[in-house]
Order: sequence, then structure tokens, then C-alpha cells
Amino acid sequence: MDVSVLAAANEALVALADPFRLLMLSAGVLLGLFLGIVPGIGGIAGMALLLPFTFTMDSYAAFAMLLGMSAVTGTSDTIPAILFGVPGTAGAQATVMDGHPMAKKGEAGRALSAAFTASLIGGLVGAFLLALAVPVLRPVILNIGSPELLGFSVFGIAMVAVLSGTSPLRGLTVAGLGILLSMIGADPQTGTLRYTFGSFYLWDGLPIVPLVLGLFALPELADLAIKRSAIASEMKYDTRKGMGLGFRDAISNWWIVLRGGGLGAVIGAIPGLGSSVVDWIAYGWASQTVKDSDKSFGKGDVRGVIAPESANNAITAGSLVPTIAFGVPGSASMAILLSVFLIHGLVPGPDMLGENLNVTYSMVWSIAIANILGAGICFAFSGQLAKIAILRYTLILPAVLVFVYVGAFQSSRNWGDLYALLIFAVIGWTMKQLRWPRPPLILGFVLGSLIERYMFISTSRYGLDWLSRPLVIILFAGAALLLIGPLRRHFRFLGGIKGVLSYIGSPKIEPRDLFYVGAIALAGYAVFVAWGWSWGAKVGPMVVGVITLTCCVVSLLNQVFARGVHKARAEAGEVSRDVHMDTAVDHGDITRKTMFVRAATFLGYLLAFIILMATIGIIPTVPVFVVAYMWLEGRENWKLIAGQALALTAVVYLVFDQLLRIPWPETLVGSWVPALTIIPSV
Repeated sequence: MDVSVLAAANEALVALADPFRLLMLSAGVLLGLFLGIVPGIGGIAGMALLLPFTFTMDSYAAFAMLLGMSAVTGTSDTIPAILFGVPGTAGAQATVMDGHPMAKKGEAGRALSAAFTASLIGGLVGAFLLALAVPVLRPVILNIGSPELLGFSVFGIAMVAVLSGTSPLRGLTVAGLGILLSMIGADPQTGTLRYTFGSFYLWDGLPIVPLVLGLFALPELADLAIKRSAIASEMKYDTRKGMGLGFRDAISNWWIVLRGGGLGAVIGAIPGLGSSVVDWIAYGWASQTVKDSDKSFGKGDVRGVIAPESANNAITAGSLVPTIAFGVPGSASMAILLSVFLIHGLVPGPDMLGENLNVTYSMVWSIAIANILGAGICFAFSGQLAKIAILRYTLILPAVLVFVYVGAFQSSRNWGDLYALLIFAVIGWTMKQLRWPRPPLILGFVLGSLIERYMFISTSRYGLDWLSRPLVIILFAGAALLLIGPLRRHFRFLGGIKGVLSYIGSPKIEPRDLFYVGAIALAGYAVFVAWGWSWGAKVGPMVVGVITLTCCVVSLLNQVFARGVHKARAEAGEVSRDVHMDTAVDHGDITRKTMFVRAATFLGYLLAFIILMATIGIIPTVPVFVVAYMWLEGRENWKLIAGQALALTAVVYLVFDQLLRIPWPETLVGSWVPALTIIPSV
């Protein structure tokens, strides 16, 4: 790093030390922490909210406030992920896998402390790598085109083999269904409407927020309602001991933290990937490389918290790379940040690496300081937050459900968001009970549209020559190894061809195999409908549909016939390596009948919430729902009920109605309340 670069970095730090600029940075951090806690909101809403305030600021203060907000949403989103199993943003999905089981074991303080420490170090690693990358930014980015982006996306899909535990074909089936879901809407190449079922809501595709909240948030809340107890029966450690232990966990696993920070910065620099997949990739990588991960990951291993948390906090720094170098936003929030460049007369590109290098380094410092400040605030309160895990479920569920509904609705501000939320909640809960991995569906959904787009661009521009590009070859080879590894291990466990043939005459069918029938029906329907489309519109769905069908049928046959192998091995005293990359089901000692009755009751509450929203509006619904749930389920004290109802109503009204200005449609009772309308056909 030459003298001019060091001088620019020093000048940027001095400029950022101005009290007003630090105040704006702090304000952005506080807003970012709040938005990270509220499920489904994320940094995009914060960027849009703060943008008008930057018009009268200088460029240092404007970028400090916006990047301060963006940098810490990945820190505070850990709180609901660990405590409730509800990812605050898409980047906290993988944290749920081990963070929430730790909370159930009374180790919430340890998990939160480890997560905040890993987030801090990961964010600083990302900022440091950004600072080092600035002088050599352009030549590296110039060598990454659509073929390489396709290779990264395919490599990401191959991670499903890692995230599917001992059922790789089942994971590939789920990933294929996720890719098919990503193809809903107008085909970008031909304009063909695919799988929209005549719904205008689906023309622009299925939003990710209700999908994520439905798959991961509501199933965890449903299990909490079914069990009817606190998240944890007791705190395993006191406040100080839990925080100290979590801090030491992160420091002792420093290599996972540093690797996660570097991975987050690199993936963040690839436009289109971002926080929706980086946590899963970091989690999958850790599960394959750390010792004894097959015995502990998914059951409350602190390393499963450290890996994704260190990665998702480095995303902001990574996404600044293409934004600064070419004006190509590395994420949706960076697209909003580009407008600030224009407002202040800055042009992304060579000038940001030359004449305006000091402004560029002010962004680096802003991210670093924001991570220190955000992690410090969260760490200071982690011990108190951990106590939430031992509260009665009737005190927790109403508040979390309110924010889940509002977070899902603000995704596209359409009734279809709430329908999708409930549909995927039922699917996610069923998948969890039947031990079908949910992470591959998210990865397939996020990366599916990217694969189709980059495939079209690559073949249109390069023909088949793009297959010979060095980085593409490396990425495809890595993807193949990821896919082959679990399949080979499973085939070896079955005893090879002789082992399979010896049990082929003893099929064992169980009721849970009906889920396979449903998956086969969905994939078959997707192929059947796509058959009549034009070539450009149908090639993607046809290829993915056929592969999904094949994986699903082979996986079903494997399940039916391999049960004999597992039974024989168990009788012989052998124990198979059971890896399931999803949260475990724990309903205590209740019977199956009781479980279904309580699950149906919880679904009834969810439907009642929507009906009330359609009738009287979201603001009046909040106190009515809170009062009804807390009284009917727990016979809570009326003062406690009234206090929580009023507090939640005030937050929803002030933040979402007055501050974020969410346009609630009219309701059944009329437009005199700021609320939602009678349920229309989507």
C-alpha cells in the first residue's frame, strides 16, 4: 500500500472524526440494530428511509449514516434467530440451525455473545479486505463475467449436498423445487408468464421474505406453541459466565471467524449472491471441515453460530467493491447507495480510486466503526436478552407473530405475501416433522433465477466457449466434488451394489413417503405445464423439472429399500452417521394426537389474525390479538396483557404506519382506519 493510499486513509479517518459525522454514524447504527431485530424488514427499508436525510449532508456524513445502518443489520438479526428461531433478515437463516437449539438448552447468552463477537471480527475482516482491495480492485472485477457468475451460482447449488446431511438426493430434490419456485413470474427473456395461475401478484415472482419467514420462523413458533413451555426451562449459565464463555468460543475458533469474514467479503463482491446464501455457504463449509461436526451441528454447536455470523457481517464491505469500482450494485441496498453518489456529484469508477480515494476510505472506516459500535451495544445487552428464553411462551409468541406478519406484508405490500407466508409455514412445519432439509429450498430459490439468467447471457455471448474459462472449470469441478462426496459415502454405507441388491426384495413403505408423492407431483406438473411454452421460456423449467423428478424418484426408492439396510445394520450393532442439517423436533412427552390438535389450534390463531386484519385493519388487530392470545392460552395478568398490547400497538403505529409509511389498503369496515382490506383474490 503506497504513501498516497495511506494518506487518503488517514485523511478519511480525520474527516470522519467530526462530531456531527460520528453522530450520524451512530444514528444509522441504532436504526440498523432495530431493523435487524424486526423480522423481514432488513437494510433496504432503512436505506430508503434515511435517503432523504442525506440531501443536505456532506458526502462523509451521508455515507457514514447509510453504511452504519447497513453494516449492523447482520449483527442484531442474530437476536430473534437465536432466541425464537426467527431470522431477523435473510442473512440469519443459518444461525437458527445451532443458535436456537443452544437457546433451548439454556445457553442463549453464550450463543448471543459468540455471535456478536464473531460478527464484530467478521465485519472488521471485511472492512480490512476492502481497504486492501481498493488499489487492485478493477483488474480483479474485470475478469469476472456472466460465465464466472454462473459458476459461482452452480457451486452454491452444489452446497445442498452438504446441507442435506445423509440425504443428498432429498436435498437436491428440495433444491430443484426451490429453483422451480424462483422461475415463477414473467420470464425475463421471452416475457412468458410462468406458473402465475392467473395471479397478478406472481407476475414479478415470489418475494423471498414471506418464503423465509414461512419456512423458518412460523414452524419454530408453532413448535413452541405445541410444547407450551418456555424456550428453555432454565439458564445453564449466569449472565456474566455465559457472555464470557461465548466470547472465548469465538476467540478460540478464530480460524472459523477469519475464514467466514473473508468468505463473506468475497461473496458480497459478487453481484446477485449476497446475504441470502453466504450464511449457508459458510455454515456448510464449517460443517465439512470442523472436527466432529456430524455429531453436533444442528444440535446446538457454537461453531455453527460463529461460522455464518462472521460471514454475513462482511457482506456490506464486499458489496461495496463492485459498487465503487463500476457502479454495479453488489446488493439491493447498494443500489440505493448509488443514488447518494449522484446526489453528491460522485461517479463510481476510476475517480473513486483516485481523486476521491479519501471518500472511499471513509466508507471503509464507517463500516469498521459501525461494526465495533453495533457489536458493543449488542454485547452489552446480550446477558439480559438471554433471559427472554426462560419467559413463558404466552409472553413471547404474540409479539413475535405481530412482527412476522408486518415484516412479511411489507415485502411487496400485497395480500399475496400473507397467503405465501401461511402456505410456506405449513410446508416448512411438515418438512421439519418429516426431516426434509429446508436450507436447500432457500438456496435453490435464491440461486435459481441467477443460474437461468447467467446461462442465457453466457450462451448468447460466448456460445459454448465459456465452458473453457479457467475459473468456470474450477467452480464446476468443485461443485461436482461436493455433489459426489455425500452420494459416494451413502452408497458405501449401503454396502455397494451387492449390499443394495441383497435388500432389494424387502421394500418398507411408511406414511411419511407421501411427501415424496407430493414432490413428484409438483415437479411433474411443472414439466407438464412448461411443455407448451416457447423454447426460451421452457428450457430452464424442463431441465430443472426432469432432474428434480429423477432425484426424487431415486431418493424414494432409496428410502423404501434402504430401510432394510438400516434395520440390519442396527440389529448388528452398527450405528449409521446420522447428519441432518436442520433444527431438531422437540415436542416433549406429548402424544401425536395432542401435537396435531395444538398445531391446528396455532394455525387457527394465524388465520384469525388475517381475518381480523381484513376486517378492522392491522392497527386495531394488534391489541385484539394480543389480548385474546395471552388470555385464552395463558390466563395472564390483565395488567401484563394491557401493557404488552398497548406497547406493541404503539410500535406498529409509530414505526410502520408513521415512520415507514406502509400503505395499508382499506378494510371491510371502511377506510376510516389505516388498515388492510377485505381479502381479494390474489
